[in-house]
Amino acid sequence: MGIDRVLVTGAAGLVGSAVLDLLAANEIAATALVLQAPERDLPAGRVVVGDARDPAVVASALRDADAVIHLAAIPAPDRDPDEVVFGGNSLATFTVLDQAGRAGVRRIALASSYAICGLPFARRPLTMPYLPIDASLPLQITDPYALSKRADEATAEMIALRFGIDVVALRLPFVGTADHRLPNMAAHYADRPEDGAADVWSYLDARDAARALLAALSPAEPGHHVVYVAAPEILAPQPTDWLLERFHPGVPRPAFEGRTVPIDLAPARDLLGFSAAYPWNAA
Repeated sequence: MGIDRVLVTGAAGLVGSAVLDLLAANEIAATALVLQAPERDLPAGRVVVGDARDPAVVASALRDADAVIHLAAIPAPDRDPDEVVFGGNSLATFTVLDQAGRAGVRRIALASSYAICGLPFARRPLTMPYLPIDASLPLQITDPYALSKRADEATAEMIALRFGIDVVALRLPFVGTADHRLPNMAAHYADRPEDGAADVWSYLDARDAARALLAALSPAEPGHHVVYVAAPEILAPQPTDWLLERFHPGVPRPAFEGRTVPIDLAPARDLLGFSAAYPWNAA
């Protein structure tokens, strides 16, 4: 892979922790950028405490790094004022990517979100344009979090063009682990499948999210890319077609076998060589 040190922003979060563990397992040095001093030791050679929106902090964190995995963000639109969600997320992404480009970093992976499609946090009723979901899906954004992710992807494209580097944005779905988030959400979908309709019941284990982000540092084609990643089967126990007939009626789509996730995962396989290795299994 030819990577000596990776700067991981948002390194104390669920996905960030999994990324640090994966880098350590692959004997790749890591610098962890965290907003507050962590309550536990992080598996990183350096830990920098500071705000990802601050160019001086980011420049310091980038010392000796030749790749960046950018995760630092407010993860939803309902915890902070709209202007804080959009402004904070988009400024952090611009600052990290711009400083990385200026520092000579050639490889960047960042967390975008499935929520960019607009449905998960929609502030008025929306209908899915078609299925399966792919990167060409028309976006229907009504919330500041999805808007911040659209700005992030635009920033990624600009940085790739300006500095001639590889920047891959991964549209991550609901992320959890076998002992955190996934069991509760699977049980919830079993009882109330309608609550997963906006997310098309998609998910990804945090370890797979980390694997996808690391793979995104070495895409098969250079430049800027946007890719959906998800587990190949949905988190709900019901068949996909049954769910879609009830909760996405009339949406143009093919038939989906079994519990196949209605997201096009071929680009992740072709560009990144990625497929999920940690499927949820309630048993």
